[in-house]
Amino acid sequence: VQLQASGGGLVQAGDSLRLSCAASKTTFGRLVMGWFRQAPGKEREFVSAIRWNEGTTYSAESVKGRFTISRDKAKNTMYLHMNSLKPEDTAVYYCAAGRGLITSSVYYSRYYGDWGQGTLVTVSS
Repeated sequence: VQLQASGGGLVQAGDSLRLSCAASKTTFGRLVMGWFRQAPGKEREFVSAIRWNEGTTYSAESVKGRFTISRDKAKNTMYLHMNSLKPEDTAVYYCAAGRGLITSSVYYSRYYGDWGQGTLVTVSS
């Protein structure tokens, strides 16, 4: 699966932003798509994920209540709606796709086989 992430930018704390991830195809069974982020000097961390067919979602505690993941099946596109952004949300955001992930695996980048190029989100205070 080829993934293309977009929508990053420079915003102020408290602002909102929507990231998009367009996938070349989503016809795989048990497809899971997710968002990860990597801040300067830090390891890549899980943000949110969604089971493509069922719509089941998973989110990191740090973004619960602020970020919402969704997908548009007709457009083969996943979104990350980010509200109440904080300076600590500053990072490069990557979208990823994996197949056959069990619930405990969706939080770990090593289980995702396909990655987009990343889009930079900068939140100023």
